[in-house]
Amino acid sequence: MKIAKKLCSALAALALMTPLFPEIPDDADFWSDYPNAELADFLVSKMDDGELLSQILMFGWAGEEPSDLLNRWISERGLGSVKVFGWNTDDTDKVAESISEVQERSQKRKLKIPLFVATDQEGGWIRHVKGDTTETPGNMAIGASALPMDSYYSAYYISREINALGINMNFAPTVDLYTNINSSVIGSRSFGENPDFVGKLGSEFVRGSLDAGVIPTAKHFPGHGDTSLDSHGKLPEISADYETLKKRELIPFKYLIDKKIPAIMSGHLSFPNIIGNGEPASLSHKFLTEILRGDLKYDGLIITDDMMMNGATMYAGSVSAAFTAAIRAGNDIILSSTTAELNENLWTRNIALMKSDGEFRGSVKDAARRVLRAKLEYFKSPNAAPLHPDLKTVHERVPDKDGQKFFLSQACRSITAYKTGNFPYKRKEGERVLLAGQTQFDSFFTEARKRYGQDCSQFKFDYELGPIQTDWMGNQIEKLALGYDTIIFCVANERSSEIAMRLKKLHGKKVIILSILTPVPVLGFDWADTILCGYSWSKYSFKALFGALNGEFTPSGILPLPQ
Repeated sequence: MKIAKKLCSALAALALMTPLFPEIPDDADFWSDYPNAELADFLVSKMDDGELLSQILMFGWAGEEPSDLLNRWISERGLGSVKVFGWNTDDTDKVAESISEVQERSQKRKLKIPLFVATDQEGGWIRHVKGDTTETPGNMAIGASALPMDSYYSAYYISREINALGINMNFAPTVDLYTNINSSVIGSRSFGENPDFVGKLGSEFVRGSLDAGVIPTAKHFPGHGDTSLDSHGKLPEISADYETLKKRELIPFKYLIDKKIPAIMSGHLSFPNIIGNGEPASLSHKFLTEILRGDLKYDGLIITDDMMMNGATMYAGSVSAAFTAAIRAGNDIILSSTTAELNENLWTRNIALMKSDGEFRGSVKDAARRVLRAKLEYFKSPNAAPLHPDLKTVHERVPDKDGQKFFLSQACRSITAYKTGNFPYKRKEGERVLLAGQTQFDSFFTEARKRYGQDCSQFKFDYELGPIQTDWMGNQIEKLALGYDTIIFCVANERSSEIAMRLKKLHGKKVIILSILTPVPVLGFDWADTILCGYSWSKYSFKALFGALNGEFTPSGILPLPQ
């Protein structure tokens, strides 16, 4: 017995002396030339608890430049990822410069692990990186053209632009079905309501993104389309059972998983008929581990939607508890739009849990390993976005010149003639024309006057209006329109729809409706002479809308709504 004990002790001591990775030297780092799987394991073995937890966090920053706090997270703790939000992107050069600076900080750490730099550049009205980037027609316009190539090239050119700035991950495509047409959250962000159709277009979007060197992220799993609520403010409840989800919302995700989508975003969405306790899918082990990993066989990254949304934190009770639940559920990257203080509860609570709860520490470690594997595969590929974008050539690549040509042609293919009376419309001599639209949309007025004369009158109102302002504007246009023969009206939302409806009372007037974003607000406008749908406020969509109205081409888009 004594001999056996001595032998066990000797073997244990020998094991401690034997390197875990005998072929990888102790001073190796992220860029060392070893197989990705082995190198990921090696890097994980060299990381302490703080580095492991930091690797699965993604923080955003407010202001033009990364804050001192964010820089400390990167330099001192090895933060794994950052997100570029829409409130700090008007200066394209500054965006590229800031990304280069944070990546430089990551490379000064011992293991030299680069950052995932993400943004929301879906196309259409979700465009977080502004400045010189292209404002595109968006997903519903792609659904209206019904051409897979439009989805591929939309993603390709969007990704080429953000790649030039050093952004390597995009939270797109949105493959939520337009199941609830009253949804103001998804609306024109959706390709449409048919699951297979959305799956095919989403797959092409993924292919275009990857070909341009940007990691696509499908969202919002398991599907945000069947609710009119926004999880930024409240946790939406979706009544569908699991069998319904399998036949509907999960189909696009299955398409993308079969195409090896590298990342999926979990949504703050409650499904009481699947999980009775009301927990959101983003914090649910059943949804993320049992269904997404198990049933759907997904092995890529799972990233939470913003944990600062009330939909997540209200259920969990606190931000720190939500972070813990997100890790336990199976997320690999936990996203926060704000940068946490260095010793907030979301840090101290989870570090303490890693020391006291072996299973929890294992979850963090597994997530960090998966993040590192994804980074090794991406950053060592030939078309990865640069860590340090070339500031001298940014304006040669952004906006993308080829992309601009494509987006105009794509917008033209998307235009849908929902109702045609006197169409195409040609202004007659002496005809008095009134243009009515949102102050923010200069292209609406510019494109109209190019075709119908600089003497067209203008009636402008704000995009965001309260009920009293809406009623006042309705009264104004009802009186003003009496002095005109033709009114061309831009409808972008419910408020502008209410104002346009005041024209229904008038007789002997020609009313032309140009619908942008979702066309739902104009579906009951049978009284209008002509209704064209353009699906976005991009300048290309306005060019295409007025080109179609003027007879420069025949619109061929379909209405991508439940029929």
